[in-house]
Amino acid sequence: MSLVNVEDVSLALFVTGVIFILMIGSFLSLGVLRLFQENKRQGFLFLALSVVSVAGLVFTVNTWFA
Repeated sequence: MSLVNVEDVSLALFVTGVIFILMIGSFLSLGVLRLFQENKRQGFLFLALSVVSVAGLVFTVNTWFA
């Protein structure tokens, strides 16, 4: 069994990751829910916001934490 060393992860990186993961998960689940409720416009809007959040996470991590 091997363990992962997380000593080098800063608090700012951890908080940034948590915030973006909560945003991505919320938008994704709301988008799927709206699509099942047959509200396609809001469903696709939430899915698009989820994709934008992923892009924002990648941009933020590459800009400030690389």
